Amino acid sequence: MQASEARRAVAAAMSTASSLGLTVDDAIVLHDSNKLTLRLLPCDVLARVAPAAHQVARFEVELAQRLATSGCPVAVLDPRVEPRAYERDGFVVTLWTYYEPATPGEISPADYAHALERLHAGMRGLDVPAPHFTDRVEQAQRLVANHDRTPALADTDRALLGDTLRNLRRVIDERGGTEQLLHGEPHPGNLLTTKNGLLFIDLETCCRGPVEFDLAHAPEEVVDHCPGVDQDLLRDCRLLVLAMITTWRWDRDDQLPNGRRLGTEWLSRIRSAS
Repeated sequence: MQASEARRAVAAAMSTASSLGLTVDDAIVLHDSNKLTLRLLPCDVLARVAPAAHQVARFEVELAQRLATSGCPVAVLDPRVEPRAYERDGFVVTLWTYYEPATPGEISPADYAHALERLHAGMRGLDVPAPHFTDRVEQAQRLVANHDRTPALADTDRALLGDTLRNLRRVIDERGGTEQLLHGEPHPGNLLTTKNGLLFIDLETCCRGPVEFDLAHAPEEVVDHCPGVDQDLLRDCRLLVLAMITTWRWDRDDQLPNGRRLGTEWLSRIRSAS
């Protein structure tokens, strides 16, 4: 977020938590991108704050509750307040349990795969409306086609991304395989190592599609512990996901640190794979 917007977002989170009877004297920024993630102290709550016009917090809250009830490895909302999205000063605030990180160390591929399998098993039992993975691809396509939103993207790179997104979206969708509810972005950045075990966060990206679309976000060594994977489909999904995240890096409003450098590197990888 821009600095002025971030200050308002912090104030909205602190005042929301205070109004619910939680003691809040300070807020530590844990992550700053399209939304702000804060640790509120001394009540020790994790607050997620997003502009009200660009959020799906209610969907995430409902899904998190249902998955937690099913025993899925997901972060849960703070039990001291009503589990819902709160609106204040043009922002939507959700309040989650803060998990102390476990002893630092690499997550074993087997444990990662097991946690993801448990998540997928729980998701298969849920009947909730969710976008299709092709809807997310279409968002990337619109961004590529919008020169005002991606002014620094060279014409040749714009054509490369556009063709890759369009062709792989069609190829994967036409396979007609089994589809289910997915996390949408179960990459290592959305997996917490806690004393409660591995927990997935950021459920706002959930969508429907083949399991391989989720596996495309995980490290390759994790997939070695996942039986029954369609390797050809996974290969296509990995390239599609790479094209999508490369597109986000060229958005003029992208705030990921070193995002443009990553976007340039990933374009080279797409070009080599095409």
